[in-house]
Amino acid sequence: MSRLGDRYPHADLPHVGLGTSPTPVRRLDGLGVSQEVWLKDEAAFGDGGWGGNKVRKLEWIIPEAHRRKKKTMFTVGGIGTHWGLAAALYGREHGLHTVLGLVDQPIDDHVREQTARLDASGATIYRYPTVARLKLAAPMILARHRLPYYLPAGGSSPVGSLGYVEVALEIAGQVAAGELPEPATVVSAVGSGGTVAGLALGFRLAGLSTRVFGAVVNDSFRLDAVTTSRLATKTAELLRSRGADIGNVVIGPDDLTATSKFMGETYGATTPEGARALALAERVAGLELEPVYTAKALAAILEGDIPGPILYLNTHGPRPAA
Repeated sequence: MSRLGDRYPHADLPHVGLGTSPTPVRRLDGLGVSQEVWLKDEAAFGDGGWGGNKVRKLEWIIPEAHRRKKKTMFTVGGIGTHWGLAAALYGREHGLHTVLGLVDQPIDDHVREQTARLDASGATIYRYPTVARLKLAAPMILARHRLPYYLPAGGSSPVGSLGYVEVALEIAGQVAAGELPEPATVVSAVGSGGTVAGLALGFRLAGLSTRVFGAVVNDSFRLDAVTTSRLATKTAELLRSRGADIGNVVIGPDDLTATSKFMGETYGATTPEGARALALAERVAGLELEPVYTAKALAAILEGDIPGPILYLNTHGPRPAA
């Protein structure tokens, strides 16, 4: 059973296990910053064809699709979307077909590899040059596929955000077990908001004072503290509506940080700071990051202005192609 299920045993919170938890934590040394930095390696999560934070969300999204009696999921992202690939692969394993609306992004070798894997995933793919064109086409896609279960980019719905409420409770358990100190700050990339929204809510439910710092990497839609805290509030409302007694906990814009300072010119663009962070992570910690999300989140830590102890969330979960 999930930690949320254990905590709220009478709540209607369907869940399917797609990975092994807790994911490991360890101290990161050699980064050249004064703060104490720890790693929670979400790359280890996911027993199928992809891993990381997207799979955490799918543990709640897939059973919710079945609960709604849907056979198809429709979601959106860039042409190199990790989320879309995870949704297609895990959805297929659980009897769900995935339809993807994809928008062009800067192309590099990683994006080319992801595009090839998406083409081979069994998903139905619609590709557009801009977000505006995708929005115009969305009603046609929904009608053609008989009103599938729609999921926003990254699976960052209230249901998907339950995945990182779960992770916050997991971190609290690791703190209680003495595996790491209580973090002053957890740092994550923000591509769609569900990870940081779930964490912010989960830490409050767990009784930790940990603050969430989000390095925004997507400029396709608004992802500031107002927007992400609103998603946390909707996730809290979902829990209450499903019978979880969470009291009157409220998450507001002052409860987390979300900054686009480290994004670069646009979504998918590389930055010198991100490239430095990616190389440093490999050299001193053996971490396989990627340039769009996780390298930029680590770059925020390397700037040195975030209160510690810091827990860095590595959300990238690559798996070799089958």
